[in-house]
Amino acid sequence: MIFSLMFFDITYWMYLIVAVLYLGFWLSRNKWLGQAATVFTFIALFANFMFLVSRTVESGHAPFSNLYESMVFFTFALVAGYLFMEFKYKMKVVGAFVMPLAFLALVVTSLLPFRYQSVEPLNPALQSIWLEIHVFSTFLGYAGFALSFGLSIMYLLKSRKGASESGGGPIGIFPKSSVLDELAYKTIAWGFPFLTVGIITGGVWANYAWGTYWSWDPKETWSLITWFIYAAYLHARVTRGWRGKKAAYLSISGFIAMAFLYWGVAFVLPGLHAYA
Repeated sequence: MIFSLMFFDITYWMYLIVAVLYLGFWLSRNKWLGQAATVFTFIALFANFMFLVSRTVESGHAPFSNLYESMVFFTFALVAGYLFMEFKYKMKVVGAFVMPLAFLALVVTSLLPFRYQSVEPLNPALQSIWLEIHVFSTFLGYAGFALSFGLSIMYLLKSRKGASESGGGPIGIFPKSSVLDELAYKTIAWGFPFLTVGIITGGVWANYAWGTYWSWDPKETWSLITWFIYAAYLHARVTRGWRGKKAAYLSISGFIAMAFLYWGVAFVLPGLHAYA
């Protein structure tokens, strides 16, 4: 347990440094800050990965059994996805909106009691390969939606009255509005299939654990609500040509629903998933 705690602390502080560096790059346009931010992000991602490895070794199972472990996996998937985007599209400024989100996730995670609990055998309901597939695919989807959330915020800032497509000021460094809109769509289109697989495998796991594929548990209900929001986004985009602010607001709404699905349901609404 000591190694996973050590790597969590390293990851925590490294993401704070990375968030500050990306914000500094955004506000100052200093290329050295941008390069340092990318280098430190790789270091932070490695520490994040080592937490997952050490936690797996200590527990004897994949690090998906509670909120604490799964949130750290979420940050790993989010940051890995961001780095892929940065190198593919050469848009370092997006890190100013993604890395603070990753750090905030770890701030909240650090407050959970699971962090200091000794590693214990899994609840019998969690002893299934379907759990690992379910959580792994679901959180890959969550990472895509978080990226889309950051891009949508950037789009709304860019498209506010008086903002130009180029020029000075903090907004001037943003990519074109059309690029932000398209990337927000692509990240949702990438995350949606993973969420779908997560819901399906969750049903299979529920049948294995509780003898029913669907019981309208609050977690299941909110996962369906979140799925419908993103399905509506993709449907409106493809069939009605939704672009711009309407799409951005829908993307943000989906992320809010996703956040409540993961945090609100766990602490507010009792149900079969209360152990998570």
